Amino acid sequence: MADFHTRDPLSPAFWDERFEKQCTPWDQGGVPARLRSFVLGSPAPLRCLIPGCGSAYELAFMLDAGWDATAIDFSPAAVAAARVQLGERAGRVVEADFFAWQPDAPLDLIYERAFLCAMPRAMWPQVAARWAQLLAPGAMLAGYFFFDDNAKGPPFGMSREQLNALLVPHFDCLADEAVGDSIAVFAGKERWMSWRRRAD
Repeated sequence: MADFHTRDPLSPAFWDERFEKQCTPWDQGGVPARLRSFVLGSPAPLRCLIPGCGSAYELAFMLDAGWDATAIDFSPAAVAAARVQLGERAGRVVEADFFAWQPDAPLDLIYERAFLCAMPRAMWPQVAARWAQLLAPGAMLAGYFFFDDNAKGPPFGMSREQLNALLVPHFDCLADEAVGDSIAVFAGKERWMSWRRRAD
């Protein structure tokens, strides 16, 4: 077990240390199946943001499918790992704070994977508000949501009621599906969900 100096997940140093010590149990090492089918089944390429991207395997897959996708992370070590993985497309990975980053053009989709659950629970209303701010009516929030009642984290799990309280004011749920290829830390506790931004 690695010995960590930083315990605050709101600090980039928390995540830098975990990448530098190669302690990333949330890293699937590839692209999850339901995202693959979502991307390949899209009737048109989408403009997508991946916040808290980590190693950004999904970004490469989206770019290969012709999507206009950008991945951001506030951890320099995570960005470095993602850029190595992206090679000549490393410029699609940006070191940025999700709460300050601005898109060049309106987004069609925000992809959620282990970003919300990386945030302390007190930050969740700010995350949801930022999702709603970045997505125009009709745009989508889709990905994996972690449900768990363990007080410790990250990952910080939530109840379905908590997620609804965050999202229902701004979004309609279009899909809610079991996940069959979860990695150990999320197994049996995550669901694939897609939400459409509605007009307030």
